[in-house]
Amino acid sequence: MTTNRSILISGASIAGPALAFWLRRHGFDPVVVERAPAFRDGGHAIDLRGVSREVVARMGLMAEVRGASIGTRGMSFVDAGGRRRASMSADMLGGEGPVAEVEILRGDLARVLYDATRGDTEYVFGDSVAALADDGGGVEVTFESGSRRRFDLVAGADGIHSTTRALAFGAEERFSRHLGSYTSFFTIPYPERHERWDRYHTPLGGRVAAIRPTARPEEAKALFGFRSPPLNYDRRDVDQQKKILADRFAGVGWEVPRLLDAMWDAPDFYFDTVGQIRMERWSSGRTVLLGDAACCPSALTGLGTSLALVGAYVLAGELAAADGDHRAGFTAYEREMRQYATSAQARAGDGSTSFLFPTSNAHIWLRNTMMRTIPYMPWKKIVARRLQQADAITLKDYPS
Repeated sequence: MTTNRSILISGASIAGPALAFWLRRHGFDPVVVERAPAFRDGGHAIDLRGVSREVVARMGLMAEVRGASIGTRGMSFVDAGGRRRASMSADMLGGEGPVAEVEILRGDLARVLYDATRGDTEYVFGDSVAALADDGGGVEVTFESGSRRRFDLVAGADGIHSTTRALAFGAEERFSRHLGSYTSFFTIPYPERHERWDRYHTPLGGRVAAIRPTARPEEAKALFGFRSPPLNYDRRDVDQQKKILADRFAGVGWEVPRLLDAMWDAPDFYFDTVGQIRMERWSSGRTVLLGDAACCPSALTGLGTSLALVGAYVLAGELAAADGDHRAGFTAYEREMRQYATSAQARAGDGSTSFLFPTSNAHIWLRNTMMRTIPYMPWKKIVARRLQQADAITLKDYPS
């Protein structure tokens, strides 16, 4: 392979380091640039489902991932007094239900991928792509720091608000689809024993508050969500976002007052739309997108991590199979991934909103009854099969 060896990857969360891993395996020279000043720990719990576990196994990293996983036993819905009204164990639907067989904090999975790649991959922290100039023979990249470097190809793995996508494809509004709700999470000190069960409380008004365990017994994650049309707020104004959340959950019982009190001092507060990215093409010239930057399915699906890991595997493999020819490689990558991404995004419409954000007592009763009875129903296997179909793709073997 003699063409297109140098590849800049924007983003060092999940998709970026995973792509660097496979590109290096196939003989390319990846460089990863990340806006954060250093490696970012923390983040919410994410799922490894179905085929993504096969990708991690092919990387030889499953032992490390399982060692860092949370070990969540299941989820429960509780009333305002904390009493369990319905529960679902992690293994009820073959490990593919609302709680996956393997759950891990985003930062912990990113750490596994970073540790597996930093020895032979250049990482540039504290900088970001500011401009791309594709002259047909390569891409001249200008960084926010003012420095310039030339690469054969550029891959955007920089999330739902991708700068790479904006530079190469246009404004985010062209591709973003708001799904009618917002989500927030942050770390809280949690000295009580949580027994590795997620606990959700769903007051009326299309709202949900939850406490989710982590692998660290002294802490947990607070999770909030609520239905809303698009809001006008500054994504860089964290205090404004915290106030939005506090106002939405004012007067709610259970443990919500304590969680909101902890929110003001949380070091890792996150707030964003529950949305999808839908694009007709994931490549333009010598620039290509993957993960949330290309096809974010939304947190409602539990498949964002799968699309990132599988997309990295397929993109690197197809580039290698094309001997570095980006036109052929990018086309084959989209051909392999498109149906998988479409199925994952469709899962956001499978009743997820009513499940998590009920608007009536009837919705709550129906959800709780379903959860209590599903272990005894003959159609349990049909539900499990439908969930698995959303994560269905046959992985090719790409010789290293």
